[in-house]
Amino acid sequence: MPPFLSRVVSAVACAVFLSAGLTACGDDEVSSDEQARLAYLGLDESISKALQLGFDGFNAASSANIPPQSTPGNTSGTLLISGQVDQGASANKGMRLRVGMTSYSDGEIEVGEDEDPVNITYASTPETATQPQLDLNLRDIPNGTFTGTLTGTFQMTGDLAGGVTLSLTLAGDIEDDGTGKVRRVAGSTTVTGTATSGDGEYNVNLTR
Repeated sequence: MPPFLSRVVSAVACAVFLSAGLTACGDDEVSSDEQARLAYLGLDESISKALQLGFDGFNAASSANIPPQSTPGNTSGTLLISGQVDQGASANKGMRLRVGMTSYSDGEIEVGEDEDPVNITYASTPETATQPQLDLNLRDIPNGTFTGTLTGTFQMTGDLAGGVTLSLTLAGDIEDDGTGKVRRVAGSTTVTGTATSGDGEYNVNLTR
């Protein structure tokens, strides 16, 4: 996309978010691989929450379409998950989820020993059909593996501001958390892909 057209599209998207009552449009966009990494890290805990909300929706549903499920951010805002989860008693399950966020933050992101923590608050478009998509495929539930993708645009305020479009692949292990719920195994999730902001595309490559 030509730079001038990219700026026009970005401006239109910003206007849409502002008209929906969201104030996350800003000038301090992601401009490095490290900032792209931080843009994802602020979302990392929401992936675990979305996984559990997907199961909650599965338990409440009578078909593949789950009723919307929500939970608060650790610091502020709301995470709203909708979409589809494979029905049946199989130990393998697919989730095709839409990620809605309103003023959502899980708090400080630890960057390093000699650096100050970072705070980022996220919002998505309120239109379900255009919200970021989280697709997860789980195998051998509860103690198995998962793969997935996270794609879509988030608006940020705080130590990073503006829009970022993520195209990420996730993979890792899952386990029973001791209460019958499924969680990601700490330190096993690899996240790779790109974060696009403004005219730049930046790499994300980390393990959580």
